[in-house]
Amino acid sequence: MEITRRHLLGSMAKGAATVLAAGGVSSVALADGSLAEEKQEASQTAIAMLYDATRCVGCQTCVSVCAQANNLTPDTRLDPLHQPPRDLNDTTRSVIKLYKPADGTPYSYIKQQCMHCVSPACVAACLFGALKKETGTGIVTWNPSLCVGCRYCEIVCPYHIPKFQWHGINPRIVKCEFCKERLVHGGDPACTSVCPTHALVFGRRTSLLDEAKLRIKNCPGKYYQDRVFGEREGGGTQVLYLTKAPFGKLGLPKMGDESIPGKYLKWQKQMYSYLLFPAALYAVIVSAARRNWNRHEKHLKEEEKATGLRTQL
Repeated sequence: MEITRRHLLGSMAKGAATVLAAGGVSSVALADGSLAEEKQEASQTAIAMLYDATRCVGCQTCVSVCAQANNLTPDTRLDPLHQPPRDLNDTTRSVIKLYKPADGTPYSYIKQQCMHCVSPACVAACLFGALKKETGTGIVTWNPSLCVGCRYCEIVCPYHIPKFQWHGINPRIVKCEFCKERLVHGGDPACTSVCPTHALVFGRRTSLLDEAKLRIKNCPGKYYQDRVFGEREGGGTQVLYLTKAPFGKLGLPKMGDESIPGKYLKWQKQMYSYLLFPAALYAVIVSAARRNWNRHEKHLKEEEKATGLRTQL
């Protein structure tokens, strides 16, 4: 098909209209069709997990039952008899780590799994909507049929949670999903159902926040900075922590109240607003050029009809 000046100008005008339309966008589309606004808050029905490190004895029962509940091959690479994974990996959705200071101060265990952020960076970064934040429960789930293996979720997650399987015909992203299959039948996540010291508690996020704050009130000075990690960090999470050791020592990153999507959506909005004027100017110029070209073509046809000669331009 021959590309004429008319087609070219038309395409340029359509491109300008697209840029103008983008100027009104200030949010990223999520997998469920909703929009990730610059600031999100957890719903009243959002579920959560509270981990109290002062009650954890490091028995690893939660790690073993997590593998069983999610049909994962036990990680026995370090020990053929037990399951002692050092970190999250392609067969481990949950892990217990030990923080043991060299100065002899009290040690602490810490549980690591997907934080199910209120405004998850992985969901905002997923190009094809394979990662989705469920409405109501707030669980961050992964859909294998939509995943292309780009691993952007691994890159943007501030907690370094998602892990990619490097083997097999159909590699998977491995992360905690709160045992969603058990929740459908009225059960609790496997790890919370077997914890012998009740260091892990499952329930509504609002209720668990109240419980955590009550523990702090009843034992002032017992917990680090007398606050709950995950209440506001990074926009909030649905896995909450009470610890006696500093959060940073336990691998929990120092974060402000603003979520990662919120922070970058803000810059995106400003970028679009700055682009709006040049895009509008571009559209006006293209429109004027197209109008002038239409007049020119009309004049050429009239001249060709009068002289019988076809002009070159």
